[in-house]
Amino acid sequence: MSPVAQHLPPTPLADKHFAYPTGIPYKVDTDPGLIRGTQYGYNMCNSTTQNQQSLCQTSFLNAIDDFCLWGPDKPGSVVADTEGEMIAWCTKPGRGTRLIPAGALQGVQFMKTPDYVQVVGFIDQSKINLKSDDYGGEMDPHGADLRGNPMGGLMYSNAFTGDPNNFVQVIEWHNFMGGNAFCLKACDPAGPNAAHFCEHRLDRIGCAYNAPNNAQNGTFESCKGDNQDFPGVYTENGQVMTFSQPPESLGAITTMPYQPKVPASSECQPFTSSVLYSALATVTPAGQSGAAPTASGSSGSGSGTNKPATSGSRTGSAAGASNTSNDAQTLAAGGMVTLLGVVFSAMFFS
Repeated sequence: MSPVAQHLPPTPLADKHFAYPTGIPYKVDTDPGLIRGTQYGYNMCNSTTQNQQSLCQTSFLNAIDDFCLWGPDKPGSVVADTEGEMIAWCTKPGRGTRLIPAGALQGVQFMKTPDYVQVVGFIDQSKINLKSDDYGGEMDPHGADLRGNPMGGLMYSNAFTGDPNNFVQVIEWHNFMGGNAFCLKACDPAGPNAAHFCEHRLDRIGCAYNAPNNAQNGTFESCKGDNQDFPGVYTENGQVMTFSQPPESLGAITTMPYQPKVPASSECQPFTSSVLYSALATVTPAGQSGAAPTASGSSGSGSGTNKPATSGSRTGSAAGASNTSNDAQTLAAGGMVTLLGVVFSAMFFS
């Protein structure tokens, strides 16, 4: 057996299934002796972990007013160093997570399609502990060592069940964070093409190519939409082509052979952020001076050691994850600010 194989987990994260909420263990990543160390946070989250020091790594994507993004535990972090340790920052209390602080979300588009739901938008990422000038990276349930980024990170949704109290585990998802923008897509686990729509191997070409959208800064809307083309798949002169991402060793990606097609949308409902995210007005970013208010439950110690009121304990934190360069940048196009994944020339960051 090769040295690398000795350290792969016996069961990949994407093959671990847990019913919500009663089937979720304290931690889902418990295999000893793996390359990146132990899982940073925990998955059994409840009212006792609902505060701005929570290390909950169980996330949700349900609706425009009910979703979570992956962000670091500590202020001033960059995705490349912390992707394996990301925790859930959510728009609603009741999940046992941190809340995204008021004013952080500056424009959001939620889209429900036949095979997935996605939320894209603009954010002051410093309020969820990302360095303000970090152009980011991708989180997904796979990773080179099959443990996911973040390691042990779970995602659930009620968007596919038609019942707000019935959550299914999302097996395939991806979340790009950086450049003060984000996109998060969760693919229907009952769909035949979940792994294709939620492709996780195109981490260097960002939101425009992995989650094509018409999100606008300052606009909050929920829409129905058509499915996108599979990320990386496009048609040229009538021939279906597949883009192959070059290795990082070849340098920055400065040209692309195609432009992504933004799926058609309909029945878009506009909202105001104050109505959507009223609970966020009560919280401040973790790490600011003064005690961080809590939505419910205990306040936590501020040292990252709070855990749910159950058996088990935090066993340590993982080493920093390896660098994966990704881009989720914004560019004014045709008079409308749109979320794009690749910016050329000097504006491109690899």
